[in-house]
Amino acid sequence: MRTNDNGVDRDMTATEQAAYEAWAAAAQAEADRLEAEAQQRAAARARALAKLAALGLTDDEIAALVG
Repeated sequence: MRTNDNGVDRDMTATEQAAYEAWAAAAQAEADRLEAEAQQRAAARARALAKLAALGLTDDEIAALVG
């Protein structure tokens, strides 16, 4: 892999390469975790809206409650 060190392109050292790969893996894991949480929140919201509709509330009433 290549890096730019003060305007000079050069190959990464083995230590730099390993550190970069560890950082990239951690960043991807965090992105995956955040995406999973967002999907869980969206699913919970959809279930809540469906429950409100099952209680007989209209779409306008539900919108007034949850915005």
